[in-house]
Amino acid sequence: MILNDLGYTWPDGDVALSGVTGAFGTGRTGLVGANGSGKSTLLRLIAGELAPTTGAIHTAGTVSYLPQTLTLQAETTVAELLGISAKLAALQAIENGDAADAHFETIGEDWDIEARAQAGLHEVGLGAVGLERPVAAVSGGEAMLVAITGLRLLRAPITLLDEPTNNLDREAKAALSHTLPGWPGTLVVVSHDTALLDEMDNTAELHDGTLTVFGGPYTVWRQHLDNEQTAAAAAARTAEQAVKVEKRQRVEAETKLASRNRTAKKAYEQKRVPKIVANLRASAAQVSAGRLRTGHDDRLHSAQAALDEASARVRDDAHIGVELPDPDVPAGRKIAELGGTGTGAGGFVVQGPERIAIVGPNGVGKTTFLKALLRSDEQAAGRLFTDRVGYLPQRLDGLRDDLTVLDTVRASAPEADSERIRGQLARFLLRGDSVHRMVASLSGGERFRVALARLLLAEPTPQLVVLDEPTNNLDITSVDQLVDALVAYRGALIVVSHDDTFLARLELMRTLTMARPGQLVEAR
Repeated sequence: MILNDLGYTWPDGDVALSGVTGAFGTGRTGLVGANGSGKSTLLRLIAGELAPTTGAIHTAGTVSYLPQTLTLQAETTVAELLGISAKLAALQAIENGDAADAHFETIGEDWDIEARAQAGLHEVGLGAVGLERPVAAVSGGEAMLVAITGLRLLRAPITLLDEPTNNLDREAKAALSHTLPGWPGTLVVVSHDTALLDEMDNTAELHDGTLTVFGGPYTVWRQHLDNEQTAAAAAARTAEQAVKVEKRQRVEAETKLASRNRTAKKAYEQKRVPKIVANLRASAAQVSAGRLRTGHDDRLHSAQAALDEASARVRDDAHIGVELPDPDVPAGRKIAELGGTGTGAGGFVVQGPERIAIVGPNGVGKTTFLKALLRSDEQAAGRLFTDRVGYLPQRLDGLRDDLTVLDTVRASAPEADSERIRGQLARFLLRGDSVHRMVASLSGGERFRVALARLLLAEPTPQLVVLDEPTNNLDITSVDQLVDALVAYRGALIVVSHDDTFLARLELMRTLTMARPGQLVEAR
C-alpha cells in the first residue's frame, strides 16, 4: 500500500492532511500520533470512506476497515456485524431448495462460513453469543470483538483497525492479542494501547504531516525517538551557545574598531601624523574593518543556520492541558452511596474528595450501574447527595453532530463569555476556527476532547466526576495530561476503566470489583 502526496481538506476548509507520502508493507504496523494528527482520517481515506483532495492511494487488493466508533442500530444482529448475514441467508435458501445462481454467487467459496464464524467467536471468548443475537444486548467491548472477528473472516489483503482495544477488558484484550500473529496480509492498527503496539512488527508515526515507518514495535521505536530527541536537544543547546559566542565576539570586534577609530581621529586632530598618512591609515582601517565584519557576519549566519536546523529537529508537541477549578468538597461531605440491594445494606459511601475505581469484565453491567447511579436509582445502584455531577460516557453518544464545538461547550456554561470559552477550549487544542467545526466532522480523539471540555468547563464546577473508560481515543501523552488533571482535582471521582496502567496513576483510595451485575465488592 503506497501513499503519494496525499492530502485531505474538510468541506469547511480545515486541512486534515497535506503531502503525506509513505508505504505500509505486509505484516503488522502500529500507527501512532497525537490526537488530531490525522490518523483516523488517513485510515478513512485508505478505506475509501473519504476521497483525497490531492494525491493518490495505491492498494494491492481490497481493504477492510474497523472504525473507532461503531455505529449500530438496535436491531443489528451479531451475524450482520460479522458481515456474514447475506451468506447465511443464501445458505439457508439453498438448504430450502432454492438453487438460484445469485445464492451461489453470494456464498462464493465460503460454504463453511457459519462454522468458521462460530469458531472465530469462540476464539475471542464469545462462543456463547448466538449469530441472531441483537448487538444491543452485548457490551461495547463485545461488539468490538465481534466486528474484529468479522474482519478476520473476510481475509482481505489489507485490514485497518482504529483503536480496537477501546472498551475491551483484560480477557478480551488477551483474546485480541491471540488473533494478531496469524493475521493475513497487511494489518494497520491505530491505538494508544502500548501493550498492543508492542505486538506489532513495525511502528509508523504521523507527525506534523509526515509519515515515517520504523522497523520495530512501539517500545523500541519510543526509545529510538527519545534518544533522537535527546541528541537533537543537545545539538540545539550547543548551536545556541555558538550563536551567543559569535554575537559576543561581533560586539567585541565592533568595540575594538570603534576604539581604533577614536585613537586615529585623536592623533590626526592633535597633528601627530601628516594628513596623507592619516588618510592612508583610515583607508586601510576601513578595508580591515570590512573584512573583520564580513568574517564575523559569516560565522554568525552559519551559527544561526546550524541553530535553526538543530531546533527544527526538536519537537514542541502540543497536548491538552487541563486545570480543574476547586469544587469546594469538604472532607466530611457525603457525596454518593454506591450499591443498594446488590451490595448489602448501606453499600459503599463516597465521602469528600474520594477517588474510587470500579473494575470488572465486559458485559457485567458497569455502564448500566453508572447510569442508574446518575438517576439515583437506589434499588439498582445507590444514590447521589449532590446535583453537581459531571459524567463522561464511554460511547460519547451525548454529543449532537449538528452543533459546532463552541455551541456544544457553551451549552454547559451558558452564562460564560464566548471569548473566555474559546480561551479555555484552546487548552484542549481546539483553537481558532476549529471551534466552529461541526461535531459530525471530528475524529474520535477530537470528540473526546469536546466531551471532556463540556464536562470540565461546566458552571458550577462538578463536585463529583464520573468517567466511563476515559482513556479511549486519547493519545498516550494526552493520557498523561488527563492523569495530572485528575490527580490535582479536589472533588470526588468515580472511574470505570480496563486500563490498569491508567488506574495505577490516579492515587485511588478504593477499588471496587463488579463480578456480577450490580454487586460490588472491595478489592483487597
